Amino acid sequence: MTSRIHRFLHDEAAPGIVLISVAALAIVLANSPLHATIDRVFATKFTISYGELGLSKPLVLWINDGLMAIFFLLVGLEIKREVLEGALSKPALIAMPVVAALGGMLAPAAIFAWLNAGDAVALRGWAVPAATDIAFSIGVLAVLGSRVPLGLKLFLTTLAIIDDLGAIVIIAVFYTDALSTTALLLAAACIAAMLALNLLKVRRVAPYLLIGAVLWVCVLKSGVHATLAGVVIALCLPLRDDSVAPDDRPFIRLEHALKPWVSFLIMPLFALANAGLPLAGLSLSALLAPVPLGIALGLFLGKQIGVFLPAALFVLLRLAPMPAGGTWLKLYGVSICAGIGFTMSLFIGSLAWDDPAFAAPLRLGVIVGSVVSAILAFILIRLAPRSASSP
Repeated sequence: MTSRIHRFLHDEAAPGIVLISVAALAIVLANSPLHATIDRVFATKFTISYGELGLSKPLVLWINDGLMAIFFLLVGLEIKREVLEGALSKPALIAMPVVAALGGMLAPAAIFAWLNAGDAVALRGWAVPAATDIAFSIGVLAVLGSRVPLGLKLFLTTLAIIDDLGAIVIIAVFYTDALSTTALLLAAACIAAMLALNLLKVRRVAPYLLIGAVLWVCVLKSGVHATLAGVVIALCLPLRDDSVAPDDRPFIRLEHALKPWVSFLIMPLFALANAGLPLAGLSLSALLAPVPLGIALGLFLGKQIGVFLPAALFVLLRLAPMPAGGTWLKLYGVSICAGIGFTMSLFIGSLAWDDPAFAAPLRLGVIVGSVVSAILAFILIRLAPRSASSP
């Protein structure tokens, strides 16, 4: 049993399977007699204080603002490593996924904006269908095993990383509240301190994380969303360390240490707190309302159009080769798979609307769009003939 658990935890499909299971559990609990108890648990306030200084937030916000900052720390670490040493360090290899990622953000946003034109409050959610959930999407491909060539897995992974970077920019630019100058100045001082540590060639991560905790509080109080502190910490951490083996660098060790916590605790907790959808009273007309329909169609249609068309043009115009082992049907299936928004879409939606009236339409649109995308992508890739070059 221990060896089976160990194999499962190291399977690349495991995070997606856990996330799907917890999302399903959240929906079940939201429609059970326990729903009121669950709501009270996540509404319970937790306070951390020292003297007159303190933070008091409901549990759901400690998850959304606190634990998700650790998620974005991991995202920042992965982006920085890929840009400096990985697939994103070679411009010739990233042109196609970069353009496909941009198309995959613009097309869903355009569909949502078109369906919600004239409603200024609803339009705040234009970025909700623009996100791709890397854990879910890679999990679907992992379940398909060798039917998905390595080249297409790398294409979707690179696209999802760029998508995450785009989501970070969107959150910073469009979902920032009124700013506190004092808190921003203190945050700037924290960033300066981390940069000074970098210049002094301090390679241990502990000093950066201690300053980063203070930075998180400052960013939280500044009006900028607190999760962005995680990205800033990642960008300040030094990647290179010639005194140790490449895989033993503190940066890499931190990335490896965070990944299981993010995959098996933080993201499932976020799903449990945010994915519960009461089904009582829901009907087809509820899905056809502009907000959930815009989200669902943005994820399902917008993503596949925005990702597949630019990628296909790159291949047809010979600006880039077809991903190794790929076929047109499998490339199309992977493009649909990018429409699994789930965690990131729910997160952006929680920033876009603080009115509880938008909670159910948000969850309905995200769940329907993501599930339909996952099912169709799975079927297309499963039925596509194996290519000779597939691993």
